[in-house]
Amino acid sequence: MKRKIVIAAVTAAVLVGGGAATAVAFADDDGGAADSGTARVSVGEAAASALRAVPGTVTEAELDDEDGGLVWELDVYGSDKVWHDVTVDAGSGKVVGKHTSDDNDDRDRHAPRSAPVTLDRAAAAATGVSPGTVTSVELEGRSGGAVHWEVDVRGKDGRAHGLNVDAQSARVTVDRSDDEHDSDDD
Repeated sequence: MKRKIVIAAVTAAVLVGGGAATAVAFADDDGGAADSGTARVSVGEAAASALRAVPGTVTEAELDDEDGGLVWELDVYGSDKVWHDVTVDAGSGKVVGKHTSDDNDDRDRHAPRSAPVTLDRAAAAATGVSPGTVTSVELEGRSGGAVHWEVDVRGKDGRAHGLNVDAQSARVTVDRSDDEHDSDDD
């Protein structure tokens, strides 16, 4: 019931706000909607801002509600071979924070080199299959294994869609584990 109320609120925000803004919903740690708001900056625009601040490869972007404002949190594997965390305001596109990350243990340093499909292209491929707003993109890969982008889209139907985009071909497949999780919530 709570989920349907949030979806109705997001739909109303889109109707009231018009085409200039994109409505988004955030998932909390349990997968439910935690908050809603408006992001004027797309994931591609946020990645471009981050790369102007820290040249390299964006490997992850997530829309988040931070201190009452929407921000994109991005991971950049810098051309300096160091991981950087960059925060971009989702309303203005300005970089509001950046620092080197000391949490390097769980990140695959080889994945950025083995992904000819960029974050921007992966997001476009995902929304081509499931129209809506990208809320999260993450490059996933294993040393010696297949590399793919995991893309979360809040669909125009109000539902969360988990998609995998092949980092070599941009071929999109549905993340079946997300489908099962979504059907359990209804």
